[in-house]
Amino acid sequence: MRDPTFSDRELDIMSVLWRRGSGSVSEVMEALEDEVGYTTVLKFLQILEKKGAVRHEAEGRAYRYFPLVASETAGETALARIRDKIFGGSAELVLAQLISGREVSPEELERMRRILDELEEGEP
Repeated sequence: MRDPTFSDRELDIMSVLWRRGSGSVSEVMEALEDEVGYTTVLKFLQILEKKGAVRHEAEGRAYRYFPLVASETAGETALARIRDKIFGGSAELVLAQLISGREVSPEELERMRRILDELEEGEP
């Protein structure tokens, strides 16, 4: 899966799998913040498998699902879409939105400065 895009519910389910590393339908269902039925979670896992975002292995009578897309990859794609569609391609506006209205620790600010310095110097 090259450029993963997920619906809200798919992202909820992927988030559980990223946190846990894997999960059965029941485990994913229990880990979701809101109440979702077993068959709904199963259907979304099947959709995610068709998209190439998860795979499953038999585990007794159930299946265990594993993420095939890293959260960083999904985050990159989602942020790029937000940057382009909402902020007109401006990374500056995205950054401003991400940090405005919240406490940013001195350590976080220092890491951000380092990243910006590296970008300015042309380092990856």
